[in-house]
Amino acid sequence: MLAVENLCKHFGGLQAVHNCSFSVAEGTITGLIGPNGAGKTTTFNMIAGELPPTSGKILFEGQDIAGLPTHEMFHRGIVRTFQIPHELAQMTVLENLMLVPPAQPGERLWSNWFSRASVRSREKSVMEQAEDALEFLSIYHLRDELAGNLSGGQKKLLELGRTMMTNAKLVLLDEPGAGVNPTLVLKIRDMILRLKEERGYTFCLIEHDMDMIGALCDPVIVMAEGAVLMEGSMDEVRSDPRVLDAYLGGEAA
Repeated sequence: MLAVENLCKHFGGLQAVHNCSFSVAEGTITGLIGPNGAGKTTTFNMIAGELPPTSGKILFEGQDIAGLPTHEMFHRGIVRTFQIPHELAQMTVLENLMLVPPAQPGERLWSNWFSRASVRSREKSVMEQAEDALEFLSIYHLRDELAGNLSGGQKKLLELGRTMMTNAKLVLLDEPGAGVNPTLVLKIRDMILRLKEERGYTFCLIEHDMDMIGALCDPVIVMAEGAVLMEGSMDEVRSDPRVLDAYLGGEAA
């Protein structure tokens, strides 16, 4: 589904990502790990359209999408979440979900005057889709709660819910377990797995929680100093001396 080929990103003299190449197969949960500063989030930002690459290719379903803006990536089916959730704090959980689907007729002023039936019909279908997502994620009881009042883990579940309101083909998850209590981490992990198995989602996942990576991801891609260090199963990654060296330093490893 996704192929990153010799991707580079330079900020002046700093090479944040250098000749990075990897692929994400359809229907998988691919893990992307590495020490802080390895270039993982910068790579995500280039795939999602937030940053243009300095050079290299990003092939999505066979087409080079490198440098396209974020909204173009969204319409092609690439959606990302963030380490720090970006909820609309003064809107309810339900409203946060209902805002997501594009091209709703109610967004146009004239439609609200002259096409009220189509506006109501679309709003009803969007609400049903949002309520289905809340039910799936077991947070329906938070339907009318202001999103700003949610806990960190609940906000991460809300972000998953927003991906369910799109026609997402590839979901980029940036540390879904960060800042979340252990009980909700398990719930988030289970929801990601269910979305893959029951609804056919494809994920690429940045995470520092190795238990979550081990439970969800195959393959696991290790980045260090802006490049791919190795790729393999979690067992192979854990035992590879290059990975120990990257995380711990040569003498400690």
